[in-house]
Amino acid sequence: MKKIVSIACLFAAAALLAGCPKKATTVEPPVAGSQVPGAGGTSGTGGESTSTSPLGGDAGNVGGAQGAGPNQSVGRIIYFDFDKSDIRPEFAAVISGNAQYLTAHPNARLKLEGNTDERGTREYNIGLGERRAQAVRRALMLQGASESQLTTVSFGAERPAVEGDDEAAWAKNRRVELVYGP
Repeated sequence: MKKIVSIACLFAAAALLAGCPKKATTVEPPVAGSQVPGAGGTSGTGGESTSTSPLGGDAGNVGGAQGAGPNQSVGRIIYFDFDKSDIRPEFAAVISGNAQYLTAHPNARLKLEGNTDERGTREYNIGLGERRAQAVRRALMLQGASESQLTTVSFGAERPAVEGDDEAAWAKNRRVELVYGP
């Protein structure tokens, strides 16, 4: 009987590991003070195009993101490519602007909310949202934000910004929202 239980546990562990991504993603942090190529909101990879600029547009007008924090022109959303947690180069200015605000205001607190589109299992999407939030956290810390100012949370696909079953909707849902608060 113990052998059967042991074998069942091994199969369960193998099934869990089979669902994990095979390749770890790495994040190249933006360089402080660098110019932002392609700040018009189009991505050079993946063929995805969004109409939001990291310096304005709807990037600053997210529910709960108003009030404290840098002015709205800095931007408070970072969008990601499908199944990726790499910060795209056009969002370097968003990282830099928020990091500058945090270093100038040591009592400011920022919650990084990781989100995904609806594709994938709930468990995988929670993990992907967390990896995205952690990537933004690392980039902010590399530019001077302190660890105590930052918290992360992953909502996976539970809080879509846009409803829909097409690439345009999915592209808006693959994001990290920067929410200032107490």
